[in-house]
Order: sequence, then structure tokens, then C-alpha cells
Amino acid sequence: MKNSSANNKKQIIAAAALFVCAALCLAVFAACVFNIAVIQGAKGGFVSFEEASGGGYDCILVLGAKVNADGTLSQYLQSRVDAAAQLYYAGAAPKILVSGDHMSDDYDEPNAMKAALVAYGIPAEVIFTDHAGFNTYDTMYRAKEIFCVGKALVVTQDFHMSRSLYIAKALGLEAKGVCCDNIPVMTKRAYELRETAARAKYFLSAIFKPKPTYLGEKIPISGDASASDG
Repeated sequence: MKNSSANNKKQIIAAAALFVCAALCLAVFAACVFNIAVIQGAKGGFVSFEEASGGGYDCILVLGAKVNADGTLSQYLQSRVDAAAQLYYAGAAPKILVSGDHMSDDYDEPNAMKAALVAYGIPAEVIFTDHAGFNTYDTMYRAKEIFCVGKALVVTQDFHMSRSLYIAKALGLEAKGVCCDNIPVMTKRAYELRETAARAKYFLSAIFKPKPTYLGEKIPISGDASASDG
């Protein structure tokens, strides 16, 4: 009886291990499929600085990233703001929409980005701030529904661009993207690994289209940016 019971336990453990391995393999396969779908779906959306300078966009959409404890922009965010300023002066769009996390008084990405752009000499009245851009999906959803953007020029790093353009397309927002990338290789590789998981997650969001964390009243990008101050 003892041998029979031990054998049963071994069989149960073996079956459980097999199930876990199968589930992991399926998850990895699904993630690969989702990543390929996102990357392929964003093809054709990447444009060069010169192409973007031709204009025709409602706004330059700058995606948020980390702001340091002392209020300075992280390297990622500084790169995005630098590119947005250059694109504005090149005539890519008459307005800029900065979107990021402003969940608390102690952490504020949008106003930090706006201050950096104003320091470049860009008028505050053309810089809209989205204080509820907690993630890429929320940013794209709100750009279309709250700020009434029809055609956006997205500015972010290359590894983040495919996801951004894919989400925009899924939500019915016409978007092209200019990549800015001056990140050390090892750091970039770490972010690319994280991006693999993020693409899989937002592939599903693009299908089911949940509402963002916050919506609110419309603040058309064609109007005065002061309406978005906060």
C-alpha cells in the first residue's frame, strides 16, 4: 500500500510538472505571437526627422517617462523632449501634447516636460499637458477622446515605438513616429526585454479596448493649451 501511495504521489507530481511546463511553453508562444503582431502592425508608421518636418500633424505627442527626485528629467525623457522641441521648430506641428504620470503632488511628469519645452523658448500656450497618461494605452486613448487629436506625431525611443503606434492604430488615432534614442546599450537591452512583456499585455488591450483610468471633459488640441493646465 505504501509503495502504491508513493507511486501515485510521484505520478501526480509528474503530471503537475508537465502541466506547468506546457502552460509556460504556451505563454511564451503566445507572447512571441503577440510581439510579432504588434511589430508588424506598426510597420510603415516610423518616419524620419526630415519626413516629419513636412508638417500635417495636429500635434507632437511626447510620451512620459521617469522624472528624477530632484525634478530633472531622466535620460529617456530628456531625449524625447529634445526631439520634440527640434520637431516643433522644424514645423512638424503647431501644438505639442505632453502626456505622463501626475498621480500625486510629489510626482509630475507632464509639467516637468512642459517646463523643459518652455525653456527651449516654445510658447506655453501651445503645450498641452495630459496629467492622466499613466501608461501608453491611456495616453493614446485620451489623445483621441479628450484632446480630439486626429493625426499625431509620436516621439519616444525606438523600442517603445511599435507598441505606441500599434495602440494608436487600434484606437483609431492616425499616428506616425519619430524615434529618439541615445541610451547606453545595456540599459536599452533591459528595457527591450521589459517591452516584450508590455507588447503582449497591450496587444490584448488593443483588442478589448477598456476605458483608461480617467477620461473627463474634452480639451481640443485646436484650442488654448491653458485649458489643460493642472
